[in-house]
Amino acid sequence: MADDDENDKRTMKRVKANDPAALNQMGEQCYKERDFDGAHKYWTKAAELGDAVAHYQLGFAYMKGEGVEKDYEKALYHNEMAAIGGHPGARLNLAAIEEELGNIKRAVKHAIIGANLGYGDSMKALWAYYSAGYITKEELEAALRTNKAAIDATISPQRKIADKLLGL
Repeated sequence: MADDDENDKRTMKRVKANDPAALNQMGEQCYKERDFDGAHKYWTKAAELGDAVAHYQLGFAYMKGEGVEKDYEKALYHNEMAAIGGHPGARLNLAAIEEELGNIKRAVKHAIIGANLGYGDSMKALWAYYSAGYITKEELEAALRTNKAAIDATISPQRKIADKLLGL
């Protein structure tokens, strides 16, 4: 295994080559260090290269106003791009935005799509929508079934071994 210095050199080489995953990783590192300008710069570049996770990070930043002005239009754009890229957390963010705008039906649809992708937080949102009377018991049960199927589809003998080794 490479040491931290070697890993940093490899990452910087990938950043210079405009590898979206490396750019996103650098954005994460900047964010952890509370360097929001640096995080925004790296995530923006990664998003321009099509990285769904970077779009998600930017969407979240614009939703919360972390390092940038709160901007729901930009939050919506970046979360939509992340959702198109398959990011389930972006679906939940879109649900939150739509709910805040009063579009409960659209919020529920986004939460259902997130649940269908196996995202547990989307299921929690659907339980809240059910409790508030926005969806029926049948709709909730259907979402539970597809959520479980998505989770079950990710289970493999290799993943079980890895989880055991990682203590998960």
